[in-house]
This record gives sequence, C-alpha cells and structure tokens, in this order.
Amino acid sequence: MGIYSEKAAHNFLSGYNCAQAVLLAFAGKAGLEPEYALKLASSFGGGMGRLREVCGAVSAMFMVAGILKGYTEPADDEIKAKHYALIQDLASEFKSKYNTIICRELLDLPPGTDSPVPSKRTDEYYQKRPCEDFIRTAGEIIEAKLLN
Repeated sequence: MGIYSEKAAHNFLSGYNCAQAVLLAFAGKAGLEPEYALKLASSFGGGMGRLREVCGAVSAMFMVAGILKGYTEPADDEIKAKHYALIQDLASEFKSKYNTIICRELLDLPPGTDSPVPSKRTDEYYQKRPCEDFIRTAGEIIEAKLLN
C-alpha cells in the first residue's frame, strides 16, 4: 500500500465520507486546496448523497483522474474517448476486486435511496462497514494507474 491510499483510509477513519477521504488524500498532488477538495467531494458520500449509487471512493477516483489526466477541448472526440477509456479501466480494476462500483451492492443494501441522515461514526460502524477497504483500493488504483 502506498502513502496516498493510507492517507485516504486515515481520512475516512477521521470522519470524512468515502469521496472526501480519497480526494483529500490526493488534493496536493491534484493542486487542490484541502477545503476545496472536501467541499467538492462532500456531495458524493453514501453513493452520491446517500442515494447508494456509484461508490464515493470510485467517484473520487474519477475526479482525480479528471484533474490529472482529463481533457478540456470539447470538440476533440479522440481525447474524450481516450479519457473515457481510462475511466472505464479504473472502474474495471475496482470491479475486478468487488464485482461492482455501486454503493448499495458493495454494502449489500436493499434497492432505493437511504435516509439523508448520516450514520453515526462509532466503533461499531467502522467494524461493520467495509468502506475503508474500498477507499484503500481506490487509492491504490490511483497510485498505480495515474501517478506514473
């Protein structure tokens, strides 16, 4: 495990949501002020505002990919395709370990949105939530595929 994936796990254990934990770990590398990174990622926790859709760690992985390897020219279909292929590769890498990038499936939750009220961060919460593993994996994928 690398320094960034460990920072991401530490951030989660400090109370940040999955997306915030990952993006904050890479904020300096991505040229983002920590406060801006935290605000940007704040909506993506709980699978996008506890909608339980795309995992927040995966969303942040895509954000980092966009910042480090993204495109800016809207008419360049070749560069867009190259970037989207990168995003699909990152998703595939995550899926190869967990079979999905969907929060509710990762947590084995029923279909539908969840309460907007976040779960209290207790020792029991951290013991039953596998999110720390997902965050570490997202960090490791970023380190392997984007920081070269």
